Amino acid sequence: MTRPVYRFAPSPNGRLHLGHALSALINFDAARACDGRFLLRIEDIDTTRCTPELEEAIYANLAWLGLSWETPVRRQSAHFADYRKALETLEEQGLVYRGYLTRREIRDAVDRAEARDGRPWPRDPDGAPLYPGDRAVLTPQEIAAREAGDAPHALRLDMTKAVARLSAPLTWQEMPAPQAGAENGAATRVADPALWGDVVLARKDTPTSYHLSVVVDDALQGVTHVVRGRDLFAATAVHRLLQVLLGLPDPLYHHHRLILDETGRKLSKSKGDTALSALRAAGESPAGIRRRIGLDA
Repeated sequence: MTRPVYRFAPSPNGRLHLGHALSALINFDAARACDGRFLLRIEDIDTTRCTPELEEAIYANLAWLGLSWETPVRRQSAHFADYRKALETLEEQGLVYRGYLTRREIRDAVDRAEARDGRPWPRDPDGAPLYPGDRAVLTPQEIAAREAGDAPHALRLDMTKAVARLSAPLTWQEMPAPQAGAENGAATRVADPALWGDVVLARKDTPTSYHLSVVVDDALQGVTHVVRGRDLFAATAVHRLLQVLLGLPDPLYHHHRLILDETGRKLSKSKGDTALSALRAAGESPAGIRRRIGLDA
């Protein structure tokens, strides 16, 4: 039998916090318990916000927690060609189009529609408005001008066409716990990627997106168990759709609890929540971190 493969895939665009520690340790502990492999992947497609300093801090803090991983570490910024190849496969199926609307134009179009119709605009599971489509906002002349000028744009998945290509209901297997034998109790979850609308697969200035790169990476690295936070539960529907469209294997999934602050909000790098490096500098120990996040030392 193939050894189970787990992974932890942080982005070096901020400091790791307790939520990252929970996910990393759950994956590491699960891999160790079943004699599996543990991979560390650096998701640095955002080459503006991701920095070498923050990447080095990831390595240092994970090693301090007692984690070890296989090398070399896969860094997404070194593999844009892999994502381009996957995008071309979807383009050949006629499932990708250019969307020229800016974020401001989308927001304004949604505001106008809500004021006109007196009802909320449909939104994806993360709360973002679904893409209204260029033709609903721009004139044919404006669209032609942007096309001719190669204006900034997003490459979007035509969700209606993509879902129409499915020959069977889309599902995934959700494990009750990330541990050896847990797959025997996995439950079938129904995936509804249409809730996300026409998701972004790449942009003119960024050759891939999280959705596209994560499924390509997991397949290329042979990841068998995807263990991540509950905040990504709904996104699994998009990932399963892309796996089917690209002919990629479907791993087992487990979406673990989140670490919340005193207001019930999940911890976030962008909100400046207390970093592991700060706790470490203040004298906290790896065992203390495990206790803080509800794991046995």
